[in-house]
Parts: sequence; C-alpha cells; structure tokens
Amino acid sequence: MYPLKAIAFILLITLTIQGCSSSDVRRILDGVTERQLTTEEVAMGLKEALNNGVASGVDFLGSTDGFLETDYKILLPPEARQITDRLQRVPGFSQVENIVLERINRSAEDAVSRATPIFRDAIRQMTIRDAWDILRGDDYAATNYLILSTRESLYDEFNPVIFEALDKFNALEYWESAVTAYNQIPFIEESNPRLDDYVTNQALDALFDRIAVEERAIRQDINMRTSDLLRRVFAQQDEES
Repeated sequence: MYPLKAIAFILLITLTIQGCSSSDVRRILDGVTERQLTTEEVAMGLKEALNNGVASGVDFLGSTDGFLETDYKILLPPEARQITDRLQRVPGFSQVENIVLERINRSAEDAVSRATPIFRDAIRQMTIRDAWDILRGDDYAATNYLILSTRESLYDEFNPVIFEALDKFNALEYWESAVTAYNQIPFIEESNPRLDDYVTNQALDALFDRIAVEERAIRQDINMRTSDLLRRVFAQQDEES
C-alpha cells in the first residue's frame, strides 16, 4: 500500500493535468487528510487543547494578584460574611474581612501554581469513546466533559493543596481566632464555616473557567492552534460547522 503522501502527490499531478483549479485540488487533498483523522488523534488533540487550557489558567491565576485583583477574586461566603460583619466592631478585628480575603486569595494563587500535575493526570485518563462527540460539540464541550468526569476526584486531590496553602499564609489560624471571638459574642448562634472546602471549590471553578476560555479560543481562532495536531483536529470541526 502506498503511503498517504505518495497518494496525495499522485492525485495532485493527475488532477492538475485534468485541468482542476488549485483550490479544487487543495479541497480534495484536504478531504484525503481529514478522512485519515482517527479517533485516537481526535482524543490526543482534545487532550492537548485541555492541557493548553490548564497551562494558561495556571499561569494567569497562579501569578501575583491572579485571584485578588481580577474577576476571579474569591469573596467570602454568606456565613463567613456574617462573622466578619459582626467582628468589625470587636477590638482587634476591625479589618478582619480584608485580612481574610487577602489571605485566602493568596492561598488560592499559591495552590493553583501547583495544580498542573493534578489536572494533567485527570486529562490523561480521558477515554477516546466520546472524542468525536466532544469535537462536534459546543465551544465548551471538552471543558464540560472534564468537569463532569473529573471534578470530584480533582477536588479530593486539590483540597489538601489548598489546605496547605491556607496554612502557609496563616489564613486558618487567623480564621480560627476570628471564629473564636465571634462565638463569644452574647446571644449569637455559634458558627464555624470551613474555609478550605469553600476556597477549593472557588479555585476549581476559576481554573475550569480559564480552561473553557482557552478551548473556545482554539475552536474559533486558527491562530491559537499552535501545533499540527491541533490544526488537523479542529480543521475537522471547522468543516462540519
């Protein structure tokens, strides 16, 4: 059997002699290439796109102020706001909300910078079964697949990283002292919301959003397809859209 390049070359000569235009020849040759695209290649291309999204998300969110000074800033949940609102009138805790916000966002930035291996392991486990459906899906189909199939396991692996980062920035110790002070206020119902659970979910949401931004860019902008595999795989999507 002749290799694909040899077949394409012979086809090019034959069609040129027969009077086909260069655009006709290119369209036919593209069709030959596209028909050779395998499900395995599609899966590899989608994994590459997701890995690019992870790298982009980690670079963005893991930089200084990647959370704190962007739209991804992690705000306090309502139950924690209830604590900080009351403590602002307690001596020594007038800036409690600002302090907690800075520490949890710095923790998220630090943790995200160490998230790449966790996400890449999850992406590596993606099966090829749904590869074509994902390719032919909407602008966020691969990201949504990753969320649905790996979110729970990613949480289990990422939560200890967040916990360690919170401890590194003394967010947990400071929060414990704030909660202790709050629970000593007369006539209030005691509370102690978990910061690590909340920050983990917020950080994961931010990372998935950045992956989605990258996926949409690769799907819509050919200049974002930075490898031959990405160009071949998403050219198939362009033809079918």
